Amino acid sequence: MALRIGRVPYLYAEPFYVDMARRGLALIELTPRAVGVAAAHGEIDAGPIPLVDSFQLEDRMQAIAGFCIASGQDAGSSLLFSTKPIETLAGTSIGVTDEASTAPRLLDVLLRLKYQVQTATYGPLTTSHAAFLLIGDQALRQRMGTPDFPYVYDLGAEWHAWTGLPFVFSRWMVRKDVSPKDLAVLEEALYLGLEEGVDALCERAEPRQDLVMLPRDIAMYIGGFRYFMGRLEQRAIDQFRRYWQQLEG
Repeated sequence: MALRIGRVPYLYAEPFYVDMARRGLALIELTPRAVGVAAAHGEIDAGPIPLVDSFQLEDRMQAIAGFCIASGQDAGSSLLFSTKPIETLAGTSIGVTDEASTAPRLLDVLLRLKYQVQTATYGPLTTSHAAFLLIGDQALRQRMGTPDFPYVYDLGAEWHAWTGLPFVFSRWMVRKDVSPKDLAVLEEALYLGLEEGVDALCERAEPRQDLVMLPRDIAMYIGGFRYFMGRLEQRAIDQFRRYWQQLEG
C-alpha cells in the first residue's frame, strides 16, 4: 500500500511535493493542525508534523533525515494583526486560526515570556478580538495589513529578535514501522523537492494572483525558509521546548 503523506496546501510547503505523486506516494491535503491530528490517529504515515505535535509523537514517529520547515528570521506567513502594540495586549481577546498548532503556542510563549503579557485569552476567528493570528496562504493574502488593525507582527521575526535563532514550525516525520524501502523512496522525493522545487518557485515567471504576489515576492518569501535542520535549528527546537514546558508546568 502506498505511503499516505500529509500535504500542506501552502506556498512554503510546495517544494516538498513536486515528485511525490510520480513515485506513487498518496497525498492527503491537510492543514498543519490537521496533519498532527491525522498522524496521532494513524491516518497518515508521514508529513510535516507541527513542532508542538512532534513532541507528543516521538514514541511512534521518527524524523526523516533533517527535513523541516523553519524561518531564518521573518516567517512571512505567521502574522499577528493587532489594534494595539503587542506589549499592551494584556486582558484582551486574541483570535486564532484553527489551521495552526505551533504558531499559537509560539505566540503564547512570546506574549507571556518575552512581553510579560499574562492575561490574554484566545478564541476562534469568528468572534471580535483585539488581535488575530493567521498562518500560511491566508496570512500571505493579508500580509499588507487589514483595516482597523494597524500593528502587524511576524512571529518568526519576534522569536529571532528575542533569541537570535531561527524558528522551526514543522519537522518531517514518518512512522517508525515504515519499511526501509518505503522510507528511502520518501527521502529521495524530499531531497528532489529541495533541489528542484525550491528552484522552480524562485525562478517562477508568473505571478500568483491568488496570493497577490509577483515572482520576486515569491522568491524572497521562499528564500526566507530553511528546509533542512542544522545546529541552529536544533538549538531553536530545544529552546522552544524549554519555554513551552516552563509555561505548561
